[in-house]
Amino acid sequence: MIQRVQSIFLVLITICMVVALANPIWVKMGRQSPEIAQLTALEYSQQQVVAPQAGLPQQLAPATAVTPVWYLALLIAIVGVISLYAVFQYRNRLTQTALCAVNAIMLTAIMGIVLYRTLYMGKSYGNPGDQGDYLPGFYALIAALIFNALANRFIRRDEKLVRGSDRLR
Repeated sequence: MIQRVQSIFLVLITICMVVALANPIWVKMGRQSPEIAQLTALEYSQQQVVAPQAGLPQQLAPATAVTPVWYLALLIAIVGVISLYAVFQYRNRLTQTALCAVNAIMLTAIMGIVLYRTLYMGKSYGNPGDQGDYLPGFYALIAALIFNALANRFIRRDEKLVRGSDRLR
C-alpha cells in the first residue's frame, strides 16, 4: 500500500531532490569582497576581481567564469523521478528494491561529483586552506542518501515478512 513507511521515505527523497535543485550546494568566499565561488545544481561559477588595465579608470571590475554542470541537475532529477516512481511500485517489492539500488548508485555519483567540484576544483580558488561552506542543497543530498537507505531497509523487511507468512500457510 502507498501508506507504508518506505513510501514516506521515497517521497522524502523526492522532496530532498527538489530542495537540491532549487538551492545552492556550496559557496566559498575569495580574498576580496566581491570574490565568490558557488556551486548549484546547474552551474559552477567563480567571480573574481580583475585588476584594471593601463589607460582605464582605476576601478576593479568583477569577472565571472561560469561552468555548466547540467549533468548534476540531470542526475538529481532522475533520482527524484525514480524515487517517486518507486512509491507506486508497492505491489512489487523486488522492483522497489532494485530502484532503491539504482538510486543509491546515482546518489553516490552525485556526491562524488559535488565533492570533486568542491574539494579539488574549488581548492584552487581563493584561500587554499578554506574549504568553503556547504549549503542546504548539499545537506538535502545527504538526507536523500539516508532516506534511501531507510526505504531500502523497510522494503526488505516487508519482503521478509511476506515470505515468512507464505511459509506458515
